[in-house]
Amino acid sequence: MSIALPTIDTSPARTRLAITVACTSLGFFVVQLDGSILNIALSQIGISFGTSVANLQWTVDAYFVVFAVLLLSAGSLSDRWGARRAFVSGFMVFSAASLLCAVAPNVTALVAARAVQGCGAALLVPCSLTLLNNACQGDSGARARAVGLWTAAGGVALAAGPILGGFFVEFLGWRSIFLVNLPVGLAGVWLTLRFLGPSEPEAEGRGLDLIGQSLSALPLLGIVGAIIEAGSLGWHAPITLCSLILGVTTGIGFIVVERTTATPVLPLNLFDNATLSTAIIVGFTVNLMIFGITFAFALYFQRVLSLSAAETGLAFLPFALTVTAANVVGGRCVARYGLRVAIIAGLVIAAAGCGLLLGIGHHTPYLAILPGQLIIRLGIGLVVPAITTGVLSAVASAQSGVASGALNAVRQTGGAVGVALYGALIATDMVRGIQIALALSGLFLLAAAIVSFSAIQVSQELPSAARQPRAP
Repeated sequence: MSIALPTIDTSPARTRLAITVACTSLGFFVVQLDGSILNIALSQIGISFGTSVANLQWTVDAYFVVFAVLLLSAGSLSDRWGARRAFVSGFMVFSAASLLCAVAPNVTALVAARAVQGCGAALLVPCSLTLLNNACQGDSGARARAVGLWTAAGGVALAAGPILGGFFVEFLGWRSIFLVNLPVGLAGVWLTLRFLGPSEPEAEGRGLDLIGQSLSALPLLGIVGAIIEAGSLGWHAPITLCSLILGVTTGIGFIVVERTTATPVLPLNLFDNATLSTAIIVGFTVNLMIFGITFAFALYFQRVLSLSAAETGLAFLPFALTVTAANVVGGRCVARYGLRVAIIAGLVIAAAGCGLLLGIGHHTPYLAILPGQLIIRLGIGLVVPAITTGVLSAVASAQSGVASGALNAVRQTGGAVGVALYGALIATDMVRGIQIALALSGLFLLAAAIVSFSAIQVSQELPSAARQPRAP
């Protein structure tokens, strides 16, 4: 009698994919880590430089705003230079900027270095997705699982950020939180150069759309700038109105240029694909909701439940761990059941979590809040790998960089809008504002689920692997 032992696929393609997942996950890890580790150090930075709260806000916003506005151009550069070259460049820029942050002599220098970090992050994210897409060689099931692992790395970073930040700030000082990026960056550069072969430029023959690339930054800068200024100065302030007008007018100009140029930085015909358009709409909605809810509950835990900053960081740990686990499961759900099922299921689950929290009050204990928050993160964790896979599967390889850049630019913009909107809701009455924010979140998520059901056709999006019968 013989016993059949499971075999492990050690083919060169499988090994290359595993190494690619490891390299690209390091890139996404360091980008997400830097977005979460800084918050706990802001108080010490303020004391060290004797600076205002507004300047501390810009140390956070400089990174995210530049990250968002450069994602479109970075995706295009990935397609032109070759994904590996651009990915390594992103790691090097990010690591050098992290060192500049650590040695910044004043808050102005720190804000400038954080903006340069945003440039590196903008290269890392779309290039990492292009490398993943190429390594999967058209295998939709492998791509879904790889994207699930990639997004899980970001979830680990979000979970580790507050804890690492607390440790480094307490024992080594605030400058050390930037130095932690250096070994990760060096490891990412070495692994990429050592194990990943050069990737050919996908758009080498195309001209560079300098006007379009310049205009692509201005709408996001104007709109995000208006949102930031409105939070402190109001919507009627001249700088707020000017920023808003700048964003709207340059946005219209960008569309006109992209429709008329022969080599657009963002080919608008991409959005003729219903799967890609829906994924971008869902990405905006999800980030608007999750960034807004996270911002609101961070204040709720401290100001209403009287938790310390360190306790608040620990309070968010189960949420981040749930997202991480759901990212892995989400990638497998896409591979097995298809994009539409995974996206709709995740959105409905997250909406149900919002509904569970509608009764929150001034004395609601943390343990009563926990189930609803975990369900929200479970739903979001299922959606993110699905929309990422949807974007990659909807375009040709030559456009994967610009398409993933568009997705992430819209997601970053959604996060900025969410913080501004939900921050305004809780400004006068925190508990009532959170209740309204949760109700709006549920409605936004359900509306996105309806759009997904209507726009994504099963016959077009179901991965080939999911159609095959399971082996007995």
